[in-house]
Amino acid sequence: MQSKVKVLKKIILLNKKEGETPLEALLKFRKKHREYKNISMTYAGRLDPMATGILLVLVGATVHQKEKYLALSKEYKFKVLFGFATDTYDILGLVKNKKLLNLDEEKELKKSIQDNLKHFIGKFMQKYPLYSSKTVKGKALFQYAREGETVEIPKRKVFVRKIELNNFEKIEAKKLLDNITKRVKKVNGDFRQEKILKVWKKNILITDQKFLIANIEINCSSGTYVRSIADELGQLIGMPALAFSIKRTKLGKWSKI
Repeated sequence: MQSKVKVLKKIILLNKKEGETPLEALLKFRKKHREYKNISMTYAGRLDPMATGILLVLVGATVHQKEKYLALSKEYKFKVLFGFATDTYDILGLVKNKKLLNLDEEKELKKSIQDNLKHFIGKFMQKYPLYSSKTVKGKALFQYAREGETVEIPKRKVFVRKIELNNFEKIEAKKLLDNITKRVKKVNGDFRQEKILKVWKKNILITDQKFLIANIEINCSSGTYVRSIADELGQLIGMPALAFSIKRTKLGKWSKI
């Protein structure tokens, strides 16, 4: 059974599903492949519960090279939903701001989205999301958020090599609520799911309203938070925005699972 480890060259690519944490994805793999039961394993690079795609898992002695793999560049395909902003910058958060799209403003909004994407090209300082696992004084930021404590949010330098708008789509209010409800319910553990869905329901059921979604691709450095870019884009154009979905399509040289 040990031969499988050698064949995989001490690196495994997992396709993390929506709703899973990276740890859940890794434990599911271990359960299915019992030959890895007593072998050291760790993942290099987190993915948020609502994000999907490539999860790089290091096996055996390779776990000691984690920092090397953490530094790899990444590519994502992500959707940005306009009209809502949440405290997590994605759908697994409480709506903190909303703004309806006036049909007369749609053409201008689309142009503004396209024009402002270039703002993210190059090197810049990016704040960690408050709902993230980054630790400050030995405590994760999301713990400060949940406990209502004030904390100075650190920044880190990130680099975006390319960011491109592919196209736009629209989604009706009822379909949007059904979509969010179904996806948030995939998440296990305590992520405030019940409260989040109540707030979404309250904010989203607007008669005949359609919401704009932009499909975007990005090539960026390690440590770049795509959901933060979605939130920041909304701030730039004056329209609340969040990461509706995120899929990691490439990590270093790996692009297929």
